[in-house]
Amino acid sequence: MADRITLNEDHGKLLDKNDVETVFRILSRHLPGKSHSAKGPKGQRTPFQSAIACLLSAQSRDANTAKAAEALFDIAETPAAMLRLHDEDIREAIRPAGLYNMKTKRIRAFCETLLDEFEGTVPRTRKELMRLPGIGRKCADIVMHFVFDEATIAVDTHVNRVCHRTGLAQGRTADKTAENLMERAPDWALDEGHFWLIQHGKRTCTSRAPNCRDCPIDAQCLARHAG
Repeated sequence: MADRITLNEDHGKLLDKNDVETVFRILSRHLPGKSHSAKGPKGQRTPFQSAIACLLSAQSRDANTAKAAEALFDIAETPAAMLRLHDEDIREAIRPAGLYNMKTKRIRAFCETLLDEFEGTVPRTRKELMRLPGIGRKCADIVMHFVFDEATIAVDTHVNRVCHRTGLAQGRTADKTAENLMERAPDWALDEGHFWLIQHGKRTCTSRAPNCRDCPIDAQCLARHAG
């Protein structure tokens, strides 16, 4: 496989474009991808609630994020209503998601920025979304994909791990990996690529004990075959 490896001083070892295409083709055949029931981040009803739920999800289990989001939106559903709440009310509502002091400050700053700079409407572009406090590259990509149906691949822990191991993409941070992945992934894979990679990371390419023996992309994986 050595003759099919690209060396890049910024990103390290990478699969060539043909192997990237092959990896996505194989994953698309072996994994279910985007389910028909897939909704916005954490199943929220509006772009505002989706973005806030994504903010809450940082270092929080999905079940705890859902509890926190439900409790918060029971007492305020809009940025203006959120700003009328006392900090203690927000903290108590979002307590299940953890880091509630920091997240309370970010929620308030998010709502203020959304009203001051975007007239209360959640923007559609990555650059504008990332101007909102608490919204990094991953959350921006999730909101873009789930809420606004934009073709993009959000890079979480699982996706980042799969990309680095296989050589699909590399980067010193998850954000840099996301940039590199978007440059290298074929256009046809952008709609469901996030789902294939996260499913592969959870089912096969796990953190501690990857099941390489049954991996459908074993033949392409740099971690397995590059010297």
